[in-house]
Amino acid sequence: MSLLNDITFNEAGLVPAIAQDASSGRVLMMAWMNEEAVRQTMDTGFAHYYSRSRQKQWMKGESSGHVQKVVNMYLDCDGDTLLLSIEQTGPACHTNRESCFYRHRQGDNWVVIEDPLE
Repeated sequence: MSLLNDITFNEAGLVPAIAQDASSGRVLMMAWMNEEAVRQTMDTGFAHYYSRSRQKQWMKGESSGHVQKVVNMYLDCDGDTLLLSIEQTGPACHTNRESCFYRHRQGDNWVVIEDPLE
């Protein structure tokens, strides 16, 4: 796939992928993709990632049902970061929050600004 040739994967064969809500523009999460995950995402229209801790592919929401339907994919100017514009089903964060970015810097502290969803 010629689109893959334009992506610069790091020395571990991974590229960071940022998932952004297509409607609100809120950044929901960041994960890693290898070439296979990029291919699966392009082929299925749903976000697939590579887990560095588990050393395996995974589709977002495969166990929780909190899938990410990819509306658009963007590649940055250096070719080394992907941005996925997505429609999120359920919370994006494994902590059951809408976004993984739920802590805000206030002075010398990180303050939780979002509670887990019920």
